[in-house]
Amino acid sequence: MSEHPVIRWNEADEEKSARWHSEKSLPPPTRIEVIDDRMSADVAYHLACEGTALLWRGDFQNAKLLLQAIARRADKKRPKRKPKQTAITLAQAFHQHRLAQSQRARILEKLLIPFEAEHTIPLRRAPDVSSACLEAYGPSSEAYIASLRELLGLIGAHEWRKKGIEITALNARIHPHYGVFAPIRSEYIELVAQTPFPKLIETQSLAFDIGTGTGVLAAVLAQRGIQRIVATDNDPRALDCARDNLSRLNLNETIELVQTDLFPQEQAALIVCNPPWIPARPSSPLEQAIFDPDGRMLRGFLQGLRDHLLPGGEGWLILSDFAEHLGLRTREALLHMIDTASLQILGKSDIKPHHPRVADTGDPLHAARVSELTSLWRLAAK
Repeated sequence: MSEHPVIRWNEADEEKSARWHSEKSLPPPTRIEVIDDRMSADVAYHLACEGTALLWRGDFQNAKLLLQAIARRADKKRPKRKPKQTAITLAQAFHQHRLAQSQRARILEKLLIPFEAEHTIPLRRAPDVSSACLEAYGPSSEAYIASLRELLGLIGAHEWRKKGIEITALNARIHPHYGVFAPIRSEYIELVAQTPFPKLIETQSLAFDIGTGTGVLAAVLAQRGIQRIVATDNDPRALDCARDNLSRLNLNETIELVQTDLFPQEQAALIVCNPPWIPARPSSPLEQAIFDPDGRMLRGFLQGLRDHLLPGGEGWLILSDFAEHLGLRTREALLHMIDTASLQILGKSDIKPHHPRVADTGDPLHAARVSELTSLWRLAAK
């Protein structure tokens, strides 16, 4: 962890220092106050709002309680639209929602936890988090400081990785790794599992899965009988995750993993891509599977698809229209991108999402979520 910056603070009239670790690449805090169980939630909240980082030296479980208390105060302070206030667009609601999320995160990330070498926490009642930290951070031979909120996130990811997610289309479980998009929205998997293959697959049984992530779509294609699949990703974590899942499913000989940006150096009868759905800036590396500024991956896939398809082949674009309902992209803009890439639309299959947030009427983006459709666009060269 020697590549990480060093933070310094005063504790008991002594200058101290440690490595700073942030998966979100947050800058190291410059104002640090050492606190413990005697600190009230109100005081901690106000210090965090002012930009002071709080280095915890008390009971670990009490630190979790304090974080929850700070979160309640942050949520209570969120501005609520007055009944007579002019109605806002969904795009405005989205940007306000993202801003509120960002401000909330900045406050909660101020509560810090000390770590010793080998990812041990020198606090009372601290759990053994070494396995979870090793998966996310890699080996560590020195002390460091990290956000408690980040730690709780990677503990949750560690549990997801152990338990896995049941994928009906595979009749098996996929195990997401920390930092890799988890396939919890199964509707897009159902589309890939049910859409008829192009006829060319009968003689040229080769497919690409662009941006494979956990490897779930490549696994679905293999289980449907495609003899060779090349799955690509630019993220080493995603490739490690996919490799683990393909090994569990005994698909290593069918699916080849390649680290590259978008396409491998050949052509295929079928090319599948599930790019980030929302053309907006991610607030952390972990959001890059959902948010993509200006739809870079979507545009890159469409612009390069024609050159990587065998004659008679198809490209399957899996895309939600959530961004359209938010006013962040129009259907006309998407159709224009398809047309200018010298592609034609052979067909489109739609499915309604069935994740829990669709039913959450308190969600500020509920109107967009309830209207959302996830589609598989069948594309071919003109």
